[in-house]
Amino acid sequence: MSSSSSRPEPGAARRALHEELAAELYDCLLQRRTVAPLRERHPELAIDDAYAISLGILARRERAGERVVGKKIGVTSAAVQNMLGVHQPDFGFLTDRMHIPEGGSVHIATSLIQPRAEAEIALILSRDLKGPGVTPADVLGATEAIAPCFEVVDSRIAGWNIRIVDTVADNASCGVFVLGEARVDPRPLDLAALKVRVWKNEQPLSEGLGSAVQGSPLASVAWLANTLGAYGVELKAGDIILSGSLVPLEPARPGDRFRLELEGIGSAHVSFT
Repeated sequence: MSSSSSRPEPGAARRALHEELAAELYDCLLQRRTVAPLRERHPELAIDDAYAISLGILARRERAGERVVGKKIGVTSAAVQNMLGVHQPDFGFLTDRMHIPEGGSVHIATSLIQPRAEAEIALILSRDLKGPGVTPADVLGATEAIAPCFEVVDSRIAGWNIRIVDTVADNASCGVFVLGEARVDPRPLDLAALKVRVWKNEQPLSEGLGSAVQGSPLASVAWLANTLGAYGVELKAGDIILSGSLVPLEPARPGDRFRLELEGIGSAHVSFT
């Protein structure tokens, strides 16, 4: 991606298309419906277009009273990339209305379409980060604490038939997220070696390591800071940053209960009705 200073402004027709698709996806979010993949209907779309569409959705959410509380990286692990057929990370925004309390319940019929749960390490920042040039060491220095996290991804694209343009435009397939209660200083830890174990309905489901996300959650968040920096967006002090799934995504249905244990850190729980 080029820097924001050298990126040409889109023409009127392209801006109109961005607005049209942002309105469509926002309507899908409100009405819990899906649409055909954007890339199939508009093969000319590039990642810059997808990001502009995502910002259009965010603007609508903010006008409706939502507040940005962080950012997320998705599709960071080989397992998730292979599952979805997307072979580079995506990125999106978290709002306060996406936050579900620890141990909370998600009513699928009124809030989500085709949810999938994933276990992550969340970073909570103590100072701003803006790319380019952000390193994993910079991320560590800017992180106040880490927390165990469930992200429940969702897609407004029919059948999860996504590629990178579809998911970036759709705010990185965001749904909701749950932070465990633990808050731990990451400095003494090897985040790449942290192990997560996941249970579904009290049965072991999956496990993974922090190294699953681009070698380390620190590298993953550095990538995010540098990628968003190209658009003039920074990671803010106080932001919650979801660094990517350590395990394969798991579909969630009414009645399901998920639990994760981030070894030596703490747990997170979420259920679905």
